[in-house]
Amino acid sequence: MKQEKIKYLLFFFLVFSFISYSQKPPEPKAPTKQAEQNKRAIRKAERKEAKARRKAEKEERKAIKAYHKRLQTKQVRKRMKKSRKKAIMNNTNKREPWIKRLFKKKKKV
Repeated sequence: MKQEKIKYLLFFFLVFSFISYSQKPPEPKAPTKQAEQNKRAIRKAERKEAKARRKAEKEERKAIKAYHKRLQTKQVRKRMKKSRKKAIMNNTNKREPWIKRLFKKKKKV
């Protein structure tokens, strides 16, 4: 007898818990023109700030690069340019020109 009551009670709570979850949430109100314009203005300001920040970062990187380059001597700049070209060739999986390979010093084994 007691077990049957417990079963009915559990069933009752389960059914009502599902019913309460199946109710629809209230529909949101449509945004007003004023709120929509405020959102647009905020997004526009954020985009403007991000653009200015990116521009400043780019200028800073450019200044750092120019400063680093200015510190180097002429021979070092030439060597950097040569090694940069060689790195680009290696990264694109290209061989050196045949004339360079022909006159290259042979490695001692």
